[in-house]
Amino acid sequence: MKKVLVTGGAGFIGSHLCKRLLTEGNTVICADNLFTGKKENILELMDNKNFEFLRHDITLPLYVEVDRIYNLACPASPVHYQYNPIKTMKTSVLGAINMLGLAKRTKARILQASTSEVYGDPHVHPQVEEYWGNVNPIGQRSCYDEGKRAVETLFMDYHRQNSVDVRIIRIFNTYGSNMCENDGRVVSNFIVQALLGKDITVYGDGSQTRSFCYVDDLVEGMVRMMENDAFIGPVNLGNPSEFTIRELAEKVIALTGASSKVIYKDLPQDDPKQRKPDITKAQTILGWEPRVGLNDGLKKTIEYFKSLTR
Repeated sequence: MKKVLVTGGAGFIGSHLCKRLLTEGNTVICADNLFTGKKENILELMDNKNFEFLRHDITLPLYVEVDRIYNLACPASPVHYQYNPIKTMKTSVLGAINMLGLAKRTKARILQASTSEVYGDPHVHPQVEEYWGNVNPIGQRSCYDEGKRAVETLFMDYHRQNSVDVRIIRIFNTYGSNMCENDGRVVSNFIVQALLGKDITVYGDGSQTRSFCYVDDLVEGMVRMMENDAFIGPVNLGNPSEFTIRELAEKVIALTGASSKVIYKDLPQDDPKQRKPDITKAQTILGWEPRVGLNDGLKKTIEYFKSLTR
């Protein structure tokens, strides 16, 4: 039994992680400022005597005693992280400094939820951890992309200079229940549009690719990475099955039974044309690979969004 801090714990991925950690008998402190997180995501956990919710912004110091820190706090969808790009960068950088300081003081192991966005619009496909990326440092997505890259630097420097016990994962497109219906991510966008009988909005010609990982698979990889005593990362966590955005739209229409048409709009600045993880390290070092296929994951996610309107 460990005492675990999850920053961003009321968010989409964080809420699933909190639930998983509680089922394993841990004490969990969930810290979230509720900018994109929702209390509804953790409502079922509130009565658990081993769960504590703190409304807290990690750009400010946090003083708790813990054994493990999962640092997930940061808006992760373009709609949310571009709403206040300066705040996004502060959350990544100042938040990481505060959490690393906490880890240093308590001698806790700390895991950073980094992102495939550190690879930018990649020239290497699929993306391996050794690839340094192709990121625009002054674009509209830079607050998120470069913020996460800076955090990886901080984690490694705290590890080298102060012997902080760090772990770094790079999350590829993840989906599932507890996603925000207005987060602008492609899976939630398509499902909500289809359920409302609206046209499906595809940016660009739909030939750009993504790899979609169901949230339960991701959480399994996160826990395995945290509890691996020898490997600090970074490690890619994602589903290597690659689909075009057009294919995703067609799947959502078919699974929802919607009569929606696909309409095309201009591609946003710096939107990656390809995204697919090489998960060799996760397979060989963590013994991890995703188990939920896209059709099954979409069915579960569609049911979740249907439940929001019942």
